[in-house]
Amino acid sequence: MATAVVALIQTDPGPDKAANLDLAFALIDQAARAGADWVALPETFHCRGPAELKLAMAEPIPGPLSQALGDAAKAHGIWLFAGSFNERSDDPQKTWNTGLVFDPTGAQVAAYRKIHLFDVVVDGQVTAQESARNRPGDRTATVDTPLGPVGLTICYDLRFPELYRALALRGAVVSMVPSNFTVPTGRDHWEPLLRARAIENGQYVIAAATIGNAGGDGGFVAYGRSMVVDPWGTMIACAPDEVGITYARIDAERVAKVRRQIPSLAHVRPDVYRAGAAEP
Repeated sequence: MATAVVALIQTDPGPDKAANLDLAFALIDQAARAGADWVALPETFHCRGPAELKLAMAEPIPGPLSQALGDAAKAHGIWLFAGSFNERSDDPQKTWNTGLVFDPTGAQVAAYRKIHLFDVVVDGQVTAQESARNRPGDRTATVDTPLGPVGLTICYDLRFPELYRALALRGAVVSMVPSNFTVPTGRDHWEPLLRARAIENGQYVIAAATIGNAGGDGGFVAYGRSMVVDPWGTMIACAPDEVGITYARIDAERVAKVRRQIPSLAHVRPDVYRAGAAEP
Protein backbone atom coordinates (compact mmCIF):
# COMPACT_ATOMS: atom_id res chain seq x y z
CA MET A 1 0.00 0.00 0.00
CA ALA A 2 1.65 3.24 -1.16
CA THR A 3 -1.28 5.42 -0.12
CA ALA A 4 -4.01 5.32 2.50
CA VAL A 5 -7.22 7.20 3.17
CA VAL A 6 -7.27 8.41 6.76
CA ALA A 7 -10.45 9.42 8.60
CA LEU A 8 -10.12 11.84 11.52
CA ILE A 9 -12.95 11.54 14.02
CA GLN A 10 -13.79 14.73 15.91
CA THR A 11 -16.06 14.40 18.96
CA ASP A 12 -17.27 16.41 21.96
CA PRO A 13 -17.15 13.79 24.74
CA GLY A 14 -18.86 14.49 28.05
CA PRO A 15 -19.11 12.59 31.35
CA ASP A 16 -21.34 9.81 29.93
CA LYS A 17 -18.78 7.21 28.89
CA ALA A 18 -21.33 4.86 27.33
CA ALA A 19 -22.80 7.61 25.15
CA ASN A 20 -19.33 8.81 24.13
CA LEU A 21 -18.30 5.33 23.09
CA ASP A 22 -21.56 4.68 21.22
CA LEU A 23 -20.87 7.77 19.11
CA ALA A 24 -17.19 6.98 18.62
CA PHE A 25 -17.91 3.46 17.39
CA ALA A 26 -20.74 4.72 15.14
CA LEU A 27 -18.30 7.17 13.54
CA ILE A 28 -15.69 4.42 13.15
CA ASP A 29 -18.32 2.36 11.31
CA GLN A 30 -19.26 5.33 9.13
CA ALA A 31 -15.65 6.10 8.24
CA ALA A 32 -14.90 2.48 7.36
CA ARG A 33 -18.00 2.22 5.17
CA ALA A 34 -16.84 5.38 3.38
CA GLY A 35 -13.58 3.66 2.45
CA ALA A 36 -11.11 4.76 5.12
CA ASP A 37 -8.02 2.57 5.49
CA TRP A 38 -6.92 4.30 8.71
CA VAL A 39 -9.25 5.74 11.36
CA ALA A 40 -7.93 8.12 14.01
CA LEU A 41 -9.72 8.96 17.27
CA PRO A 42 -8.95 12.00 19.46
CA GLU A 43 -7.46 12.17 22.94
CA THR A 44 -9.91 11.30 25.77
CA PHE A 45 -12.59 10.16 23.33
CA HIS A 46 -14.04 7.95 26.07
CA CYS A 47 -14.95 10.76 28.51
CA ARG A 48 -14.13 14.26 29.68
CA GLY A 49 -14.88 15.73 33.07
CA PRO A 50 -13.42 16.10 36.55
CA ALA A 51 -10.35 14.14 37.61
CA GLU A 52 -12.46 11.90 39.87
CA LEU A 53 -14.61 10.89 36.91
CA LYS A 54 -11.61 10.08 34.73
CA LEU A 55 -10.16 7.97 37.51
CA ALA A 56 -13.44 6.12 37.90
CA MET A 57 -13.73 5.55 34.13
CA ALA A 58 -10.18 4.21 33.74
CA GLU A 59 -9.69 0.69 32.41
CA PRO A 60 -6.94 -1.89 32.37
CA ILE A 61 -5.23 -2.81 29.12
CA PRO A 62 -6.18 -5.35 27.95
CA GLY A 63 -9.73 -4.66 29.05
CA PRO A 64 -13.28 -4.18 27.71
CA LEU A 65 -12.53 -1.01 25.75
CA SER A 66 -9.32 -2.27 24.17
CA GLN A 67 -11.16 -5.47 23.21
CA ALA A 68 -14.00 -3.52 21.60
CA LEU A 69 -11.55 -1.35 19.68
CA GLY A 70 -9.71 -4.41 18.39
CA ASP A 71 -13.01 -5.99 17.38
CA ALA A 72 -13.95 -2.85 15.42
CA ALA A 73 -10.62 -2.80 13.59
CA LYS A 74 -11.01 -6.46 12.66
CA ALA A 75 -14.65 -6.15 11.61
CA HIS A 76 -13.79 -3.37 9.16
CA GLY A 77 -10.26 -4.46 8.21
CA ILE A 78 -8.82 -1.05 9.13
CA TRP A 79 -5.86 0.40 11.00
CA LEU A 80 -7.39 2.00 14.10
CA PHE A 81 -5.37 4.68 15.91
CA ALA A 82 -7.35 4.80 19.13
CA GLY A 83 -6.57 8.33 20.34
CA SER A 84 -6.15 7.97 24.08
CA PHE A 85 -8.07 6.98 27.18
CA ASN A 86 -7.29 6.58 30.86
CA GLU A 87 -5.45 3.34 31.63
CA ARG A 88 -5.39 2.08 35.21
CA SER A 89 -2.00 2.05 36.87
CA ASP A 90 -0.73 0.52 40.10
CA ASP A 91 -1.33 3.90 41.77
CA PRO A 92 -5.03 4.03 42.76
CA GLN A 93 -4.99 7.84 42.48
CA LYS A 94 -3.39 8.12 39.03
CA THR A 95 -3.82 6.71 35.54
CA TRP A 96 -1.82 6.72 32.34
CA ASN A 97 -3.10 8.64 29.31
CA THR A 98 -2.64 5.86 26.78
CA GLY A 99 -3.07 5.56 23.02
CA LEU A 100 -3.42 2.19 21.30
CA VAL A 101 -3.06 1.03 17.70
CA PHE A 102 -4.85 -1.96 16.17
CA ASP A 103 -4.07 -3.53 12.81
CA PRO A 104 -6.69 -4.86 10.35
CA THR A 105 -6.69 -8.27 12.07
CA GLY A 106 -7.75 -6.60 15.32
CA ALA A 107 -4.41 -7.21 17.03
CA GLN A 108 -3.10 -4.50 19.34
CA VAL A 109 0.24 -3.64 17.74
CA ALA A 110 1.33 -0.60 19.76
CA ALA A 111 0.68 1.34 22.93
CA TYR A 112 1.94 4.78 23.89
CA ARG A 113 1.66 6.46 27.30
CA LYS A 114 1.72 10.26 27.06
CA ILE A 115 5.16 11.51 28.06
CA HIS A 116 4.58 15.24 28.56
CA LEU A 117 1.83 16.20 31.02
CA PHE A 118 -0.10 19.46 30.63
CA ASP A 119 0.50 21.48 33.80
CA VAL A 120 -0.24 25.11 32.86
CA VAL A 121 -2.24 28.24 33.54
CA VAL A 122 -3.22 30.03 30.30
CA ASP A 123 -4.07 33.74 30.75
CA GLY A 124 -6.15 32.90 33.79
CA GLN A 125 -8.70 31.22 31.48
CA VAL A 126 -7.57 27.61 31.65
CA THR A 127 -5.84 25.89 34.53
CA ALA A 128 -4.67 22.32 33.99
CA GLN A 129 -2.72 20.02 36.28
CA GLU A 130 -2.58 16.78 34.34
CA SER A 131 0.14 15.40 36.59
CA ALA A 132 -2.32 15.48 39.51
CA ARG A 133 -4.30 12.64 37.91
CA ASN A 134 -1.91 11.04 35.40
CA ARG A 135 1.48 9.43 35.45
CA PRO A 136 3.94 10.29 32.64
CA GLY A 137 5.07 7.69 30.18
CA ASP A 138 8.78 7.02 29.87
CA ARG A 139 9.34 5.78 26.32
CA THR A 140 8.65 6.72 22.72
CA ALA A 141 6.65 4.48 20.41
CA THR A 142 6.34 3.75 16.71
CA VAL A 143 4.33 1.16 14.83
CA ASP A 144 5.14 -0.41 11.47
CA THR A 145 2.42 -0.02 8.81
CA PRO A 146 2.31 -0.72 5.07
CA LEU A 147 3.18 2.97 4.48
CA GLY A 148 6.14 2.85 6.86
CA PRO A 149 6.69 3.53 10.56
CA VAL A 150 4.19 5.78 12.33
CA GLY A 151 5.15 7.76 15.43
CA LEU A 152 2.75 8.01 18.35
CA THR A 153 2.32 11.19 20.38
CA ILE A 154 -0.53 12.84 22.32
CA CYS A 155 -1.61 16.49 22.48
CA TYR A 156 0.84 18.48 24.70
CA ASP A 157 3.68 16.40 23.24
CA LEU A 158 3.25 18.64 20.19
CA ARG A 159 5.24 21.38 21.94
CA PHE A 160 8.37 19.23 22.21
CA PRO A 161 10.10 19.05 18.81
CA GLU A 162 12.76 16.72 20.21
CA LEU A 163 10.18 13.95 20.38
CA TYR A 164 9.14 14.28 16.75
CA ARG A 165 12.75 14.45 15.57
CA ALA A 166 13.50 11.27 17.51
CA LEU A 167 10.54 9.54 15.86
CA ALA A 168 11.59 10.75 12.40
CA LEU A 169 15.13 9.52 12.94
CA ARG A 170 13.61 6.13 13.73
CA GLY A 171 12.00 6.26 10.29
CA ALA A 172 8.54 7.63 11.07
CA VAL A 173 6.83 8.88 7.91
CA VAL A 174 3.76 9.97 9.90
CA SER A 175 3.23 11.25 13.43
CA MET A 176 -0.16 10.91 15.09
CA VAL A 177 -1.27 13.71 17.44
CA PRO A 178 -4.64 12.86 19.02
CA SER A 179 -5.54 15.95 21.03
CA ASN A 180 -7.82 17.78 23.44
CA PHE A 181 -6.34 21.24 22.76
CA THR A 182 -7.69 24.34 24.52
CA VAL A 183 -9.37 27.18 22.64
CA PRO A 184 -6.93 29.92 23.81
CA THR A 185 -3.85 27.96 22.75
CA GLY A 186 -5.51 26.29 19.79
CA ARG A 187 -6.50 29.57 18.22
CA ASP A 188 -2.90 30.79 17.97
CA HIS A 189 -0.69 27.70 18.25
CA TRP A 190 -2.47 24.59 16.90
CA GLU A 191 -1.91 24.99 13.18
CA PRO A 192 1.60 26.55 13.42
CA LEU A 193 2.81 23.75 15.70
CA LEU A 194 1.38 21.00 13.50
CA ARG A 195 2.88 22.56 10.39
CA ALA A 196 6.26 23.07 12.09
CA ARG A 197 6.49 19.43 13.20
CA ALA A 198 5.65 18.30 9.66
CA ILE A 199 8.14 20.65 7.98
CA GLU A 200 10.98 19.94 10.42
CA ASN A 201 10.78 16.21 9.83
CA GLY A 202 9.42 15.88 6.31
CA GLN A 203 6.51 13.78 7.52
CA TYR A 204 2.73 13.77 7.65
CA VAL A 205 1.16 14.95 10.89
CA ILE A 206 -2.32 13.57 11.57
CA ALA A 207 -4.19 15.23 14.43
CA ALA A 208 -7.68 14.08 15.42
CA ALA A 209 -9.06 16.42 18.06
CA THR A 210 -11.95 16.95 20.43
CA ILE A 211 -14.13 20.04 20.26
CA GLY A 212 -16.44 21.87 22.65
CA ASN A 213 -17.12 21.48 26.35
CA ALA A 214 -19.61 18.67 26.88
CA GLY A 215 -17.38 17.54 29.74
CA GLY A 216 -17.99 20.75 31.70
CA ASP A 217 -14.43 20.42 32.97
CA GLY A 218 -13.66 23.65 34.85
CA GLY A 219 -14.50 25.91 31.92
CA PHE A 220 -12.25 23.97 29.55
CA VAL A 221 -13.34 24.29 25.91
CA ALA A 222 -11.59 22.22 23.24
CA TYR A 223 -10.56 23.86 19.98
CA GLY A 224 -11.26 21.08 17.49
CA ARG A 225 -9.98 21.72 13.95
CA SER A 226 -8.77 18.14 13.40
CA MET A 227 -6.09 18.43 10.75
CA VAL A 228 -3.75 16.63 8.37
CA VAL A 229 -0.53 18.38 7.32
CA ASP A 230 1.68 16.97 4.58
CA PRO A 231 5.52 16.73 4.67
CA TRP A 232 5.89 20.12 2.95
CA GLY A 233 3.82 21.75 5.68
CA THR A 234 0.66 22.14 3.61
CA MET A 235 -2.64 21.63 5.40
CA ILE A 236 -4.45 19.09 3.23
CA ALA A 237 -7.51 18.57 5.46
CA CYS A 238 -9.15 20.49 8.30
CA ALA A 239 -12.35 19.64 10.13
CA PRO A 240 -15.17 22.16 10.41
CA ASP A 241 -16.18 23.31 13.89
CA GLU A 242 -18.53 20.41 14.60
CA VAL A 243 -18.59 16.76 15.51
CA GLY A 244 -17.92 14.55 12.51
CA ILE A 245 -15.38 12.93 10.20
CA THR A 246 -12.72 14.52 8.00
CA TYR A 247 -10.89 12.55 5.30
CA ALA A 248 -7.48 12.86 3.65
CA ARG A 249 -5.25 10.72 1.45
CA ILE A 250 -1.65 10.24 2.53
CA ASP A 251 1.11 9.06 0.24
CA ALA A 252 4.40 7.49 1.35
CA GLU A 253 6.10 8.66 -1.85
CA ARG A 254 5.28 12.25 -0.92
CA VAL A 255 7.41 11.79 2.20
CA ALA A 256 10.29 10.34 0.20
CA LYS A 257 10.10 13.16 -2.36
CA VAL A 258 10.14 15.94 0.24
CA ARG A 259 12.99 14.31 2.14
CA ARG A 260 15.00 14.13 -1.11
CA GLN A 261 14.34 17.81 -1.80
CA ILE A 262 15.21 18.99 1.71
CA PRO A 263 17.35 16.29 3.37
CA SER A 264 17.45 17.94 6.80
CA LEU A 265 17.32 14.60 8.63
CA ALA A 266 20.64 13.71 7.01
CA HIS A 267 22.18 16.97 8.22
CA VAL A 268 21.42 16.60 11.94
CA ARG A 269 24.50 17.37 14.12
CA PRO A 270 23.98 15.79 17.56
CA ASP A 271 27.72 16.10 18.19
CA VAL A 272 27.29 19.87 18.28
CA TYR A 273 23.91 20.04 20.03
CA ARG A 274 24.73 17.98 23.08
CA ALA A 275 25.29 19.79 26.37
CA GLY A 276 28.85 21.00 26.76
CA ALA A 277 29.65 20.95 23.05
CA ALA A 278 29.81 24.74 22.79
CA GLU A 279 33.02 26.63 23.39
CA PRO A 280 33.36 28.15 26.89
